[in-house]
Amino acid sequence: MDFFSKENIVNLLQDNPKLVDIVKLLKSDGDDKRNLFLAASEIKSQFVGNKVYFRGLIEYSNICRKNCYYCGIRKNNINVARYTMTDEEVVNCAKYAYDEKYSSLVLQSGELNNEKFRQKISELLQKINFATNNEMGITLSLGEQTEETLKEWQKYGGRRYLLRIETSNQELYIKLHPNDKIHDFETRLETLETLRKLNYQVGSGVMVGLPFQTLENLAEDILFFRDFDIDMIGMGPYIEHSDTPLYHFKNLLLPINERFILTLKMIAVLRIMMKDVNIVASTAMQAIDKIGREKAVKVGANILMPNLTPQKYRENYLLYQNKPCIDEEADQCKNCLEARIHLVGGEIAYGQWGDSKHYLKKQ
Repeated sequence: MDFFSKENIVNLLQDNPKLVDIVKLLKSDGDDKRNLFLAASEIKSQFVGNKVYFRGLIEYSNICRKNCYYCGIRKNNINVARYTMTDEEVVNCAKYAYDEKYSSLVLQSGELNNEKFRQKISELLQKINFATNNEMGITLSLGEQTEETLKEWQKYGGRRYLLRIETSNQELYIKLHPNDKIHDFETRLETLETLRKLNYQVGSGVMVGLPFQTLENLAEDILFFRDFDIDMIGMGPYIEHSDTPLYHFKNLLLPINERFILTLKMIAVLRIMMKDVNIVASTAMQAIDKIGREKAVKVGANILMPNLTPQKYRENYLLYQNKPCIDEEADQCKNCLEARIHLVGGEIAYGQWGDSKHYLKKQ
């Protein structure tokens, strides 16, 4: 039997796949790559169906205490105009999502963990829930927080939490961050453990195609998601930003299209291994390919995050360069995505929270 037949790929990724076999699949090309994508598509259809769930994204603030070497809103980037949305603007975004039957929101921000920030998020959660009749599934993406803070936000309606690890390899993690207590790898892992203990739906993710990153590192990332029992996963191609230290290593990068294809392979392998998790088709995919998110949906992704952030703020929430849709308002973004998802055979699941089946199975 051909090693890369659909059936053998699925069998290979069951139970306890070997790192070396995952690496071989990440190297696949031609018919082998097509079989990988077809196998992932069939697994997706069988276990999560063709429904695609919208998570309306609110980029609340670009103020951050961290200095991650890859990020365009890092604390020391003086070329960014800092902003924080008003409560009214956040609530209006939530109302839009509610009226459009998205049923889910993501409240995202630069990382802050002071008392003022904790209280403000608690207030916003209460205002969002009041404005939407407590009917929105809310995901928080607000960085490392204490257990007490996470409990409080959960009490006020936070159901899911997205904390991207960016890489599960500690040596590579150190190369991507300043070596200090604010950027501690173990703290990141401990926060993920705390989220699991508190029974959040736990999300994480990695960048694909980083400088210094190997295929073995990426295979380790996939096994990390499995071993940490992650419920929702976002993987996007690394796209450099000229105002970051990591930009100086751009000569080490794979060509941008290879990073895109490698991300599709990561999504496909993960879908076959973790059949019922939620997988995000990241906006970074569209920064490389106009129908990049749709291609991700075809090979395993089932979550999209239309941007609800007011247009006047979008150009200042650039984690990477060439981010798409920064000149669009929410209506334009929604209509564009809707048409494209239908073209690839997807069905947008309006009016549904789209909780991770992987999470629900554990309850």
